[in-house]
Amino acid sequence: MNFLRKQLDSVRHNFEKGGKLEKYYFAYEAFDTFLFSPNTTTEVKGVQVRDAVDLKRLMMTVVIAMLPCLIFGMWNVGQQHFVALGQTGTFGEKFWIGLVRTVPIIVVSYAVGLGIEFVFATLRRHPVNEGFLVTGMLIPLVMPASIPLWQVAIATAFAVVIGKEAFGGTGMNVLNVALTARAFLYFAYPSQISGEVWTYLGDGAKMVSGYSGATPLALAAQSTGNVVNDLNSFGAGWADGIYNFWNMFLGVMPGCIGETSTLMCLIGAAILVISGVGSWKIIVSVFAGAFGMGLFLNAVGTSPFSQMPAHYHLVIGGLAFGAVFMATDPVTAAQTETGKWFYGFLIGVFTVLVRVYNPAYPEGIMLAILLMNVFAPLIDYFVVSANKKRRIQRATV
Repeated sequence: MNFLRKQLDSVRHNFEKGGKLEKYYFAYEAFDTFLFSPNTTTEVKGVQVRDAVDLKRLMMTVVIAMLPCLIFGMWNVGQQHFVALGQTGTFGEKFWIGLVRTVPIIVVSYAVGLGIEFVFATLRRHPVNEGFLVTGMLIPLVMPASIPLWQVAIATAFAVVIGKEAFGGTGMNVLNVALTARAFLYFAYPSQISGEVWTYLGDGAKMVSGYSGATPLALAAQSTGNVVNDLNSFGAGWADGIYNFWNMFLGVMPGCIGETSTLMCLIGAAILVISGVGSWKIIVSVFAGAFGMGLFLNAVGTSPFSQMPAHYHLVIGGLAFGAVFMATDPVTAAQTETGKWFYGFLIGVFTVLVRVYNPAYPEGIMLAILLMNVFAPLIDYFVVSANKKRRIQRATV
């Protein structure tokens, strides 16, 4: 590391004011501070509260919280590959297949996203923001393992340029950037991100007879009888019990790379909450909203999907992943403490409503979070207005 530090210092003068590469200073600065802690100190006099946590370290905490989902997702890609072929494989073989399929998606996501960030930082003459450290990992985790890399590149470019830079950059975006990328693919290239595309098979591979790569949400939407029985009996003969409750809680089923395991998401949630990075109020209220709406539809709904037990909604699809890593986005979520409860609860409610009453979009968490991203400032406005009224009333009594 000392060698790298010396090399960076030796070329620094080229990027500083008056140097021949002055216009690329912020690109150099971003690379430097990513590798090493800044050596600058605050010059303001007086008493200050100092904290070792800066934005880069906060973002890295979120990335660390996503690692359980990433590692499990890599293994599950290989697991579903062997299930589809009717074969068995060792842990190492399964993980290797997932690694080979997942790493290129991550590389493309970071390369395209950071490349665009560097271009905008150079043109606008401002430091490179650290927000994409998280977004660059989120995008691959909400993609199927079979997604073409060129589509990952296009979706990432669209999300960064239209979803963030058009609004002024990190901290100014209205919508969650990673979900913007997924929504773009969902509507622009639906055949590659919906249907039976969730399992990597390989060139020339032959699936076991009767195999379907559909997600449990898609199967539930197509149910004509008892949803739970249909799910539990699905895969008879080649993967018995693939969609029972505990299997779905663990995440051993087809789906996006990082969102199938509710257990891994909860481990990530614990890291975020303990470190103070994520809001436990939003996470809890999302689950509460989904469970409450599930119970309500059990009582009044008439379709088979509406009769699915409420607790199943908590472990299928991307509800847990969205609640932990996307609904809690500090830029696009509600900021007031009371507002966080309403914001998260409504995400859970709309997720189940979309799932049950619009089978064309079975993964309701994506649309629910994007919708509430738009309304988050309005929720905060009403919460602050209500607080003002209460204080005025107390002052006049």
